[in-house]
Amino acid sequence: MKHLLTIAGSDSSGGAGIQADLKTFAALGTYGMSVITAVTAQNTCGVTMVQNIDEKMVEAQINAVFDDIRVDAVKIGMVSDKQIIKTIAARLRFYKPSIIVVDPVMVSKSGYRLLAPDACETLIKELLPIATLLTPNLPEASVIVGYEVNNKADMLKAAKDIIALGAKSVLMKGGHLQESADDLLYDGNEEVWFTGERINTKNTHGTGCTLSSALAANLALGLKLSNAVRTSKDYITVAIKNSLDIGHGCGPTHHFFNLYNKAGLT
Repeated sequence: MKHLLTIAGSDSSGGAGIQADLKTFAALGTYGMSVITAVTAQNTCGVTMVQNIDEKMVEAQINAVFDDIRVDAVKIGMVSDKQIIKTIAARLRFYKPSIIVVDPVMVSKSGYRLLAPDACETLIKELLPIATLLTPNLPEASVIVGYEVNNKADMLKAAKDIIALGAKSVLMKGGHLQESADDLLYDGNEEVWFTGERINTKNTHGTGCTLSSALAANLALGLKLSNAVRTSKDYITVAIKNSLDIGHGCGPTHHFFNLYNKAGLT
């Protein structure tokens, strides 16, 4: 069994963050472990408070996992403090996991800023150079490259600029496009476009966390990059189509729908 580590924030409502990552790892037949970078008070309606974990505790969590258990892939999600980012980068450069998927979480769907403004430059400097794959949406890509990314031509230009910043590959998510919802995978040599399907539901809480975790798991399972993207997109599409109408806001995706369906529980 492959061992997956998520380094991210905790979502008290269970739909995103560490909780979504661990559910995804389990659904894809891998063993999940976690390093918590922050505790959030959030539900389907939004985030009300964030408390960062001390960087020494973040470091201790990373050391505890790597010193005892083989880590086949790492997914990095919410990291809101520049010292925490530096600590994570330093520890991962030391342990050298072969697969690192970075989801540059900056703002929640409800508009709560999850990345401190002064930490953005640190994220770009410290995490992009160690990323096997970066998974920004268009607003996040715009912040990283310093200009607006609004269409497919912008996406390709931004992807090339992100590769120049050090990431080995980038999956730019096109959900914010007006004309389509297509995603772009670029590795510095080849561009591959994936047709996006817009699904009529408000229940999309945790989709970015879930997709990046699925990518980490599928890469650890040995899938080539383009196949890992295709398989991960299929997984999140099913999870969104069968999302859970929980709470008064944007409900979570159904991470275990395929398993529940096979067991006759749907």
